[in-house]
Amino acid sequence: MGQDSQPTVIITGTSSGVGLYGAKALAERGWHVVMACRNLAKAEQAAQESGMSPENYSLMYVDLASLQSVRQFVANFRATGRQLRALVCNAAIYMPLLKEPMRSPEGYELSMATNHLGHFLLCNLLLEDLKQSPFTDKRLVILGTVTHNPEELGGKVYPRPDLGNLEGFEAGFKEPVSMIDGKDFESVKAYKDSKVCNVLTMRELHRRYHDSTNITFSSFYPGCVADTPLFRNHYPLFQKLFPLFQKYITKGYVSQELAGERLADVVADPDFNQSGAYWSWGNRQKEGRQAFKQTVSPQARDDFRSKRLWELSAELVGLA
Repeated sequence: MGQDSQPTVIITGTSSGVGLYGAKALAERGWHVVMACRNLAKAEQAAQESGMSPENYSLMYVDLASLQSVRQFVANFRATGRQLRALVCNAAIYMPLLKEPMRSPEGYELSMATNHLGHFLLCNLLLEDLKQSPFTDKRLVILGTVTHNPEELGGKVYPRPDLGNLEGFEAGFKEPVSMIDGKDFESVKAYKDSKVCNVLTMRELHRRYHDSTNITFSSFYPGCVADTPLFRNHYPLFQKLFPLFQKYITKGYVSQELAGERLADVVADPDFNQSGAYWSWGNRQKEGRQAFKQTVSPQARDDFRSKRLWELSAELVGLA
């Protein structure tokens, strides 16, 4: 298959977890996967160990916390001449034990900078590449999580996400501000807030661009991937017990391999070409369970907040 006819997908965060197995599943379906991540050596080793064929993937460096790195990544991708058919914003950091905020090169709190602002800039820059791509079925997918939604059981755990009135973003989001609602730093809430922003970004992309571009914008929650490296910064005991709890108590456990297949489905399967949808397989996993469109949290379906978040995010990443 020639480079012009082979569909290309960019997936962020592919050195492990859902991103890696999603990359593997799409490569096996004939896609070329651009594995976008910080640790290229780790990603290369993971790709080899997973059995990915070398002609079906390439590695490209990006640090999503750095806006300059995101812009350089886009320039590097364009230099390859590949036609982009899909973008998957999968990478995320979760640092639940932090007591004080870490900062991005631009001075923004690190988890919001990585999970939301970096992806927001990436989506906006690569939107042009998706528009110009010759493929008819083009998609932009942002990974979701049940923890974004306090109406779901998995989202009721304290602290719950709350963007407030975006006071932190309004104030410029730099020292001493570390939270989007302008309140005191809380590391777990910072992660959950960033995931609400991911869903709002998807919905606003759909509202602004779907009708004019026919690009499918969607999010999905693959189920609880309890042994994902996302939890590598948690207490060791949590890392040991959480997968067991999800497997035997909640029955919500999903393997990294199955989550990767679900990622590939949302990117490539004709059944998932509805723009603006948030796909889920539910919290209780059953054999052969079908995906369904799930209602997102009240904050994530707030149209006013969606538009304002877009405007403020554009200012913070230098697009406004």
